[in-house]
Amino acid sequence: MNGILYDARKVKLYERMQALCVLAGESDAWGDTLWNGLLEDKELMEEMAYYLDHHCFLGKSRCEGYTLIDLFVHEMDLYNVIADSGKNTESCNKEAMVLRAFRAMIEMKKDPQRFQRKLSDGFGMDKYV
Repeated sequence: MNGILYDARKVKLYERMQALCVLAGESDAWGDTLWNGLLEDKELMEEMAYYLDHHCFLGKSRCEGYTLIDLFVHEMDLYNVIADSGKNTESCNKEAMVLRAFRAMIEMKKDPQRFQRKLSDGFGMDKYV
């Protein structure tokens, strides 16, 4: 059995993250894509572990001055525009927004300029299609 590493903590973290994906209405494949991004970024993995344990953001991971909290607020604002409600209502799936904030941070770290434009340009009718 040389060369085989088994980290039960990561297995448990993966299971908990996938359970959150189910609550958020996301597919297993969507969750696997998120997981692969987390595996490539230790800091974001730590953020996910902290979120799952405490149900709030650690706020440690940053990209171009933005944190997961900023991306979560952006997701909430985007929901409010799409739902045309002016505020996030009881029907708003905040767990989905949390997971989307993690995916956005993964993508932002790959292409910061695109996300900075997205976050600073405001909400136009055709910008987020």
